[in-house]
Amino acid sequence: MTIGAIRTGAATRKLAINRLKERVPVDAAAIDRFVARHEIPIVEGSRCTFLYRGEADEVFLVQRIVGLPDRMRMRRLWGSDLWYLVLELPPGSRVEYQIEVRKGDHQERFNDPLNPKVSHSPMGSSSVCFAAGYSTPDWTLSDPDVRPGAITEMVVQSRALRHDYEVTLYLPARFRRTALYPLLVMHDGGDFLRYASAKTVLDNLIHRLDVAEMVVAFLQPRDRLSEYANSTAHARFVTKELVPRLEVELPLAGSRSGRCLLGSSFGAVASLSAAYRSPDVYGSLVLMSGSFVFTDIGANHGGGPAFDPVVKFMNRYRAKPRRVADRLFMSCGVYEPLIIPNRSMVPTFESTGMDVRYVEARDGHTWENWRDRMRDALSYVYPGPQKLVYE
Repeated sequence: MTIGAIRTGAATRKLAINRLKERVPVDAAAIDRFVARHEIPIVEGSRCTFLYRGEADEVFLVQRIVGLPDRMRMRRLWGSDLWYLVLELPPGSRVEYQIEVRKGDHQERFNDPLNPKVSHSPMGSSSVCFAAGYSTPDWTLSDPDVRPGAITEMVVQSRALRHDYEVTLYLPARFRRTALYPLLVMHDGGDFLRYASAKTVLDNLIHRLDVAEMVVAFLQPRDRLSEYANSTAHARFVTKELVPRLEVELPLAGSRSGRCLLGSSFGAVASLSAAYRSPDVYGSLVLMSGSFVFTDIGANHGGGPAFDPVVKFMNRYRAKPRRVADRLFMSCGVYEPLIIPNRSMVPTFESTGMDVRYVEARDGHTWENWRDRMRDALSYVYPGPQKLVYE
């Protein structure tokens, strides 16, 4: 099958962009009708056609799929201002991208003006392509029938970090002082709330009985690269200051099985390194797209100075693996550069006797990837009545 056709049963049907190219003439009115008739990008089976309309010398699709060039040149439909690129994306793929346009010496990069789907992150925003088979999970969307949990704030005076630390707390909708709840400590918690719909996800999963009622502490560091890159001070703050304070002030289980650390990217390193320093404290870890960069020979890891303490820690852990929890959930996107180190860490973690569940997604290093893994992760570490009955 060529890039210009899709197969449906026994028949081969040309892509929409190729049918447009066969029209004579392809004038502005025809292009207007074509763009208005289709959702952009145009998804036809495994083929996704990206479009841009406008005068330019060159147009590129910019994305971060491992194995593909970051900048992919789009082709101009002859005699028009319509540019296009056809990519083959496996079912269930979700890809964030932007458009780059060059006019003479001027270059500009922006979100796709023909695509209303946008994702957000601390770095800005991107357009999103939903390939065939992907849709936003309904449990990530606001449901008016779901009773919401409460958000409250507390301040922990930290001697370890030498400053007051503001912590955002989530209390389940039916929170009561007579119950005992498991605790989830979420690194980059403010970003999980803003960019991964964490509160909505918690409300929905608890309401659906997929996960147990729990208390969540959302952490947001002052200096992320310093605090999360295998920092003794951060680990001491979480284990010796934050968790004991929460267990005094809130009705928490106060047991190893009722404590879980969660983090993505550098936050996964922070979770692992904190548990490594206190292997008897935490029952579960959730490590999403962990920045588990290491070297087998030499010190040239290619990650820059911020990764130096991470590489030192990961090399030491790989040399002498340690059981740091009972249950460990890992996930990673197959389109992100960290897929190889994450895959390689699975047997290392399993060798310690930890119960490891590892999942991959056709996504990148993105907040919505981590959002979409939350049900699998939380129902594994803190299963609700629904999961306990049917799984």
